[in-house]
Amino acid sequence: MRAITYAKFGSADVLELTEQPDPHIGPDTVVVRVKASSVNPVDWKIREGYLQGLIDTELPAIPGWDVAGVVEQVGLDTPEYQVGDEVYGYVRKDTVHGGTFAELVAAPVRTLARKPASLSFEEAAAVPLAGLTAYQAIQRAGVKDGQTVLVHAAAGGVGAFAVQIAKALGARVIGTASERNHEFLRGLGAEPVTYGDGLADRVRALAPEGVDVVLDFVGGVVADSAGLLADGGTIASITDSTARSEHGGHYVWVRPSTADLDALTALFDAGKLSVEVAQVFDLADAADAHRANESGHTRGKVVVRV
Repeated sequence: MRAITYAKFGSADVLELTEQPDPHIGPDTVVVRVKASSVNPVDWKIREGYLQGLIDTELPAIPGWDVAGVVEQVGLDTPEYQVGDEVYGYVRKDTVHGGTFAELVAAPVRTLARKPASLSFEEAAAVPLAGLTAYQAIQRAGVKDGQTVLVHAAAGGVGAFAVQIAKALGARVIGTASERNHEFLRGLGAEPVTYGDGLADRVRALAPEGVDVVLDFVGGVVADSAGLLADGGTIASITDSTARSEHGGHYVWVRPSTADLDALTALFDAGKLSVEVAQVFDLADAADAHRANESGHTRGKVVVRV
């Protein structure tokens, strides 16, 4: 099969289009014919070697955790799926080695769910890691109807999902973003505020009694945001462990979950959740896809079509 691989850590230049053996199928695994994958910041951080010690990488490695595709082969004990089923998932395994930037990927059934009927393969591939991160942070923080939620980096890949999920739960959402993304956030149902000096005052002007939940998807904001919480409020961060250790909140590392993907699918198919795809690259141009994500200049997800 064709696959993108890297044999050493480094810049996007280490990514190559190569021929690799078809993946081995385990008893609780299905082989998925990949239609599309997407790039997340964690992908290039792993490729650069920044996460050594946290996540083991077996070189040469095929990058990528997001997938949307069609089941091509089923394992000995995979009653959940049949050949031909359209699926999507967050195919994170114990080591980084056989990822989703390939024509085929072996995916444990615990990492997959049926693809939303309302989404194309390219759109579905943009969802799993970012969508699950947003959903699980919201669940961990206990967001519910009538609360006021402050979402940091609300126009980003994770933040945009969090805004929509919180709105679907009946919350009021205030979202931080650069001015150029304010109209985008209003379209999602959030009240935008600008980053930078005076942010706390701008939030207090909108929520004088404080916010019930802070969701941090950017980093460097936990200490200041804790002062914006109303009595009984909580904070959840995907970047800063002090949210839990110093402020009694939650530090969230996203997990594969079929049930949570199913919840996202229901929101998509009910018209309560949408995904923005910024750019689509062919598999052979995966290095350019990584560079586009690293630049930080795109709004929406960078997708690789296989």
